[in-house]
Amino acid sequence: MTVAPPPLSVLLELTHRCPLACPYCSNPIALAALREEMDTAGWRSLLLQAADMGVLQAHFSGGEPMLRKDLPELVAHARALGLYSNLITSGVAGGEPMLDQLQAAGLEHVQLSVQDVDPAGADRIAGYRNSLAKKREFAAAVRARGLPLTLNAVLHRHNAERVPGMVALALEWQAERIEVAHTQYYGWGLRNRAALMPSREQLMATIDAVETARRELGDRLAIDFVTPDYYARQPKPCMGGWGQRFVNISPRGDVLPCHAAETIDGMRFDNLRERSLADIWNNGDASCASAAPHGCRRSARAAPSARLTGAAAVARRWRSVAMPPRWTRSANARRGMPRCAPPPNARPPPHRRSSSTAAPAVPNARHRPAQTHEPPTHRSRLRQARASVYTSRLF
Repeated sequence: MTVAPPPLSVLLELTHRCPLACPYCSNPIALAALREEMDTAGWRSLLLQAADMGVLQAHFSGGEPMLRKDLPELVAHARALGLYSNLITSGVAGGEPMLDQLQAAGLEHVQLSVQDVDPAGADRIAGYRNSLAKKREFAAAVRARGLPLTLNAVLHRHNAERVPGMVALALEWQAERIEVAHTQYYGWGLRNRAALMPSREQLMATIDAVETARRELGDRLAIDFVTPDYYARQPKPCMGGWGQRFVNISPRGDVLPCHAAETIDGMRFDNLRERSLADIWNNGDASCASAAPHGCRRSARAAPSARLTGAAAVARRWRSVAMPPRWTRSANARRGMPRCAPPPNARPPPHRRSSSTAAPAVPNARHRPAQTHEPPTHRSRLRQARASVYTSRLF
């Protein structure tokens, strides 16, 4: 068996459920339903395997990870295994009772997303009323408990000029760090690229604002900055390289070597229900689908970037803004079906695999529901509408 150096960190996408509906969400278009999520035992097993491999950090994300009632148990398990634990959250679910449980479990850091410094703008982007006020309360609760706080501020065409305000917000909320990151265009961000992409002038203004803040604040606040890939002179490696420094686990238990791996058509991802994490990391199909620096036994193959270009072309043609479904405590949500209603005259999205009408291959069929193409009946259209909400009037 080929043995590669272990990843530094593991990102646990515990769920795709989320109370927000941000149009730049990096979750895949085909969201995992509640019934498909790995159970507590599966996530505990993953953490144990990761620690045995030499992984040092566990990042709990989603969706919204605080919608999982077993989150404190998983954080406590990570702590017992010696893993550094970090929570990546919207801050509008769970509240102080959940935060108390997480602190008692040994949580060591919190990353809080911020959509805008303007309350109306924040609500419009998040699709959630009074979102900024709730985040402010959550940030205060985090700092009152002595937990380090990072703000994640996502930039796009409609808030790019508010970088100084976001930096000021980080200082007001006593954050130790802020990540000012332009939208990365995959998942829902790719679908909404035409509505979100900033102009070059806006991008240069954000760079100037970040440099000014760094110069003025010095060590008072750490500021990270991420540009849109579309403006980069050359492609940047994903999180230090495909399957090099971190590994991502989807709610279904698929092992991904990159955040955006699921956007590449034709890729097969091994599942923790069938193989161990170490085996997948060292010899999995997706882990070896690169330049194979560790000498995988399979022949190396490059990721099919041409298909990513095709996906971007689809996004350019699709002018409406697509909103990921917002999770609610309804009977449908408890069954794993987001309760979403389509707006009037909603159009279905273009099929992701536009080059073929055949159903995509489904790995691990024993553990995942079969994917079939149905005739366009009223019932199938209703199911499609529940999976995606579209509006052309968001911006």
